[in-house]
Amino acid sequence: MILEFTVGNFLSFKDKKTLSLEAGRIKELKDNVITVDKYKVLRSATIYGANSSGKSNFIKALDFMVTTIKRSSKLNSTDKLNIQPFLLSTETEDQPSFFEILILEDNIRYRYGFELDNDKIHSEWLYVLLEKSKNEDLYFIRTLEGIGVADAFKEASGLEDKTRDNALFLPLTDQFNTEIGKLIMKSISRIHIMSGLEHEEGIVMTNAIYMFKHADYKSDLENFIRKLDLGFNSFDIDSDSSKDFKDRLKTIHKKYDNKGNFISNFEFKMTDHESSGTNKILDLSGYIILALKFGLALVIDELDAKLHPILTQEIIKLFNNPKTNPENAQLIFSTHDTNLLGANLFRRDQVWFTEKDQYEATDLYSLLEFKEDGKTVRNDRSFEADYIKGRYGAIPYLSNFQEI
Repeated sequence: MILEFTVGNFLSFKDKKTLSLEAGRIKELKDNVITVDKYKVLRSATIYGANSSGKSNFIKALDFMVTTIKRSSKLNSTDKLNIQPFLLSTETEDQPSFFEILILEDNIRYRYGFELDNDKIHSEWLYVLLEKSKNEDLYFIRTLEGIGVADAFKEASGLEDKTRDNALFLPLTDQFNTEIGKLIMKSISRIHIMSGLEHEEGIVMTNAIYMFKHADYKSDLENFIRKLDLGFNSFDIDSDSSKDFKDRLKTIHKKYDNKGNFISNFEFKMTDHESSGTNKILDLSGYIILALKFGLALVIDELDAKLHPILTQEIIKLFNNPKTNPENAQLIFSTHDTNLLGANLFRRDQVWFTEKDQYEATDLYSLLEFKEDGKTVRNDRSFEADYIKGRYGAIPYLSNFQEI
């Protein structure tokens, strides 16, 4: 479960900016909060902002961290790390980028992070806050001079010299089967990040085929699709594995005679005959079902793209409702759909904004943090109307188009 993510000196983020999923001390929409021991964690969070304000870059930052952790042990010693710092400042262009994530597993909080440039890891750290403790314990810390492992993480002792300059220490401890390494890597692997605009068809279709071939998942998937009223009740997958994934999905429609009598089922090729929105929701449906079933974190850039606003709202409700989300899955997404702000879906601490300053650096702040005349935004405000009027910032400021 994600508690917090921080990024600094990456793409449009110059300074360190943090999105927190720890609930604030407010009383609205209590079902949107997961209570785990002393922690209160949000089930979802949404990010608003103008085009090119940094919404996608924030999700890219989380994706970069997750991907770097997963692929670290597969790198060769000469491989580059493909990092892009904030390039519009002489202060940051040659400095390492910063990434840190706080995760909660079995009532224990893990704070893991690192700094890196394109060639090497500059620093890396892991702090652990045990269930009944008030202070964090250091498990290991890394600098350019070396790695120091604390007694609390003695199972990783001896691995320091096996870590390459361009590789992370934590994934190495997983390779050598340490309990902490395995646990954190498992937690990181439960974060799934995808684009709502660019569907990676090969991966998506593989996921759909996998679900369709397993009876339990197939039933869940078909029930989900049926409730969406997309114009078909089922779909099938061509058994010819020599075909491209995108050519194997078929939607099943009903065919009638001129008197309205049902004649037979009729198959359409999904990608050719169904709308882009229908294709997207089928893409997403597998990930949504698996996230809810296994308590995963689902992160989607531009969730609302190609979807009807009511459909987007229903997806969010699945995550916010403890009855449909008993395994405490989390949903983080960016959007331009202002209707969501007026639908009573979010607490003030679930709504985040990105906005660039005069130096083109992205700021990130929540509606709960936003202050006007020294006061926080009241819960009875019309968030949608206020946002469109520019009250919270994070909107485009346009010249007069009539003068063009």
